Amino acid sequence: MNFRNKGMFLLDLCIAFAGLWLDQFTKGLAVTHLKGAPAIVLIPGVLELRYLENRGAAFGFLQNQKAFFVIMTCLVLALLLYALWRMPASPRYRLFHMMGGVLIAGALGNFLDRLRLDYVVDFIYISLIDFPVFNVADMYISGICALGLVIVFFGHMEEKDFAFLLPGKKKQVEE
Repeated sequence: MNFRNKGMFLLDLCIAFAGLWLDQFTKGLAVTHLKGAPAIVLIPGVLELRYLENRGAAFGFLQNQKAFFVIMTCLVLALLLYALWRMPASPRYRLFHMMGGVLIAGALGNFLDRLRLDYVVDFIYISLIDFPVFNVADMYISGICALGLVIVFFGHMEEKDFAFLLPGKKKQVEE
């Protein structure tokens, strides 16, 4: 790995930790100001802040499966770090580097909650569509997944553009 790639990997980690800080900061505010209190209506009929302890995944799926979430998060984080470490630092991959950093922030944000509290703190509620209560880490993960789908379906990437992920001898990718 050359100096340029190491610098990009460090930038990825900075993005991840900045995103993690924002997630944990907002969850701290939610615990301080919303736990045990009535919902705060920001936009009547549209957006509220309300405290919820989520012991499952999105939409309350897989309730009380902490061990499963811990194992899966560790695997996902390991794969993300591997991909970012090997990813070229060229402008062609800049968006993927940012996406990886944000995805790590989201995964770590909910992971830390599960380890410390045995649940994830959720507090954002879109009452207009009765959407499940979520948090900043969930927004990171959902946004990156949506952007990833757009790139897969409408992007101009080819299989060879991801050869850097192959194990063994490092594949050369156009810079």
